[in-house]
Amino acid sequence: MQICQSLIGGQLVASALPAIDKIYPATGETIAKIEPATADMLDDAVACAAAAQRSWAAYEPLARARILHRAAALMREANAELAQLEVMDVGKLYAEAETADVPSGTDAFDFFAAAITTQSGDYNKWDGAVSYTSRVPLGVCAGIGAWNYPMQIACWKSAPALAAGNAFILKPSEMTPLVAHKVADILSEAGLPDGLFQIIHGTQEIGRAICEHPGIAKISLTGGVATGKLIMSQSASTLKKITLELGGKSPLLVFDDCDFELAVQTALDANFYTAGEVCSNATRVFVQRSIADKFIAAMVDRTERMVVGDPMAADVNMGALISASHLGKVLDYVKIGRAEGAQIATGGKQIHPQGFENGYFMEPTILTNCTDSMRVTREEIFGPVMSVLIFDDEQDAIERANSTEFGLGAGVMTTDLSRAHRVADALISGNVWVNSFNILPPGLPFGGAKHSGFGRENSIYTLDAYSEVKSVHITL
Repeated sequence: MQICQSLIGGQLVASALPAIDKIYPATGETIAKIEPATADMLDDAVACAAAAQRSWAAYEPLARARILHRAAALMREANAELAQLEVMDVGKLYAEAETADVPSGTDAFDFFAAAITTQSGDYNKWDGAVSYTSRVPLGVCAGIGAWNYPMQIACWKSAPALAAGNAFILKPSEMTPLVAHKVADILSEAGLPDGLFQIIHGTQEIGRAICEHPGIAKISLTGGVATGKLIMSQSASTLKKITLELGGKSPLLVFDDCDFELAVQTALDANFYTAGEVCSNATRVFVQRSIADKFIAAMVDRTERMVVGDPMAADVNMGALISASHLGKVLDYVKIGRAEGAQIATGGKQIHPQGFENGYFMEPTILTNCTDSMRVTREEIFGPVMSVLIFDDEQDAIERANSTEFGLGAGVMTTDLSRAHRVADALISGNVWVNSFNILPPGLPFGGAKHSGFGRENSIYTLDAYSEVKSVHITL
């Protein structure tokens, strides 16, 4: 059985702490053991990272870029292996991992490798003096990852950090430790010096130690709102820079002038991709009353034809949820919705696909007769559960879509160009997609408003967040 140990200074390091079982969600079987890191191991990792970072920061941007571009090329060659590891980690479809999740991580390395070679500062001339600015790396940065996108999260956080001249320490979720080690192997093969990308395994205990460690300058978290608040409080004593990509309850506004077939498929994709375990998913689908009955019927028809089962099978449309406890939580929300008056248009039950009877599977679920005050329409479920709400006019849809503590994503389905701009401008959200959803090229900033966090993943904004501005004034 595979043993996942922390990677420190290019070496796997054993721990005396009790191991954690790594379970394959599709079968419920233990497929690996994870050895949690100790506080002393974290100290060693930070010291090693700090020493390596000083040399790395002295590399010219083009030299750093060559290594990161090489890593991206090697990731593309290993795409199938990385995708299979992602499936074993999360239980999601291989087809999703192979075509979208893994390549999005790879693309981040190419993007930030290119971006760092174009970064420049300002120059000013004064009376008897000149001044200029430059961006300097922060030092040692850390990423704390959620379990739903282990490859993407590892790359989205490490690529800008490394490009900017920092060292990076990744703490993957204890439920998804496998992909990170392949990423580390590829970075090493590409020529990244030891100590610049390290892995620290463990639970919230080592996460707290990372937050409180004085040798770490920045933390980027992907996780829930409660975790984000903990990260902020635990990092306060050392005044760390923080990026928080937290939860969501994203709305999708479907107007009666939409491309009907596109809107139906977009709504399904925006709810059932990765078994609904996506923070930005459009779990509140607002449909204009004039097309609501037809739209719901079309969604139910397509949903009932979806196949749930073996994530590696080409003819399967949805894989497993991450764990037994999480499956139980999602099923409980379906019960809560029914108790609140919602109707189950389809789905709502646990299933046991042939050959995968012990896996964590459920039917894709559509709830209708929903209202804005229900828990299922206000709280993040993080599973394949869509709540459908009916609206009458544009202003009604906007006001209700914005009536949430979250602001991560939003979608608009319309063929009216003026309406698309008008509604996108009015929605309070870090990301708005028109006639699509969850499209995230590496140059597009991704992040939230309100309780969905602050800071951004991807884009030049993220590269800037891994550095500080230094001003130099020279009297002539």
